[in-house]
Amino acid sequence: MINSANTSTYLEGGLRTQGAQKQSTPEKPLISVITVVFNGAETLRDTIESVAMQGYENVEHIVLDGGSTDGTVEILQEYNHQLAYWRSEKDSGIYDAMNKGIALATGEYIGMLNADDLFADNEVLQNIVDKFQQTSADAVFSCLNIVAQQNVQKIIRKYRVAKLNSILLRIGVMPAHPTFYCKKSCYQQAGLYKTDYKIAADFEMLARLCLKQQISWAFLDKVTVTMRAGGVSTRGLKASIKLNREIIRACKENDLYSNFLFLFLKIPLRLFELIR
Repeated sequence: MINSANTSTYLEGGLRTQGAQKQSTPEKPLISVITVVFNGAETLRDTIESVAMQGYENVEHIVLDGGSTDGTVEILQEYNHQLAYWRSEKDSGIYDAMNKGIALATGEYIGMLNADDLFADNEVLQNIVDKFQQTSADAVFSCLNIVAQQNVQKIIRKYRVAKLNSILLRIGVMPAHPTFYCKKSCYQQAGLYKTDYKIAADFEMLARLCLKQQISWAFLDKVTVTMRAGGVSTRGLKASIKLNREIIRACKENDLYSNFLFLFLKIPLRLFELIR
């Protein structure tokens, strides 16, 4: 479908455009998985399939594409019968697209799965929902493996952060964002991702949820996401400096003091991830 409302032209599709809409129930809460993509044809199919293969069935997969030209849209059209909703249009970057996804989500719980990431196994969403129901927490997060771009079986780094608190945030450490699921109501209260951040709006959001919203959380000690190496926040020294500057800014905006010396304290944690 092509829509020209508000002078914005976009393509859209998915089950929702065909009149099909899943509902949340007390026994089976609806969980929304949001994928943001731009020119991700090489890996997007794997991401979509990893959601489709989940044993937990009450899930809606929403994909926001930034106007790709590499075959991404053709893949989305191929999965028109499977995706809850997809849209392709120009946006203002990854965090703008995430905000659109949150606005479109109808699930009780919301999580982000990047277009080059995969769920680690077919029971991930069931395990996440079980944790929510067992603990009544506002958010659940877990562990992540960073793998080689061309070989998802080759683990480069294991990422395990078991807490969300001011001490870790002060040194720039947060739970892995692709493993973070929280109630939609938390996002509604906290507000949107800040689109003037280029790399660390996800850090700022978690800091805001933790420090200002004071959400409750539960840690699921399982690997739930396989992430291919090479994300924007890991692309060399320049990106690292920009990331750290944005982390310091995010702390300041959430009334938490940090500086570059504090951020050096996370280096031993990163080295530990490489060797364990």
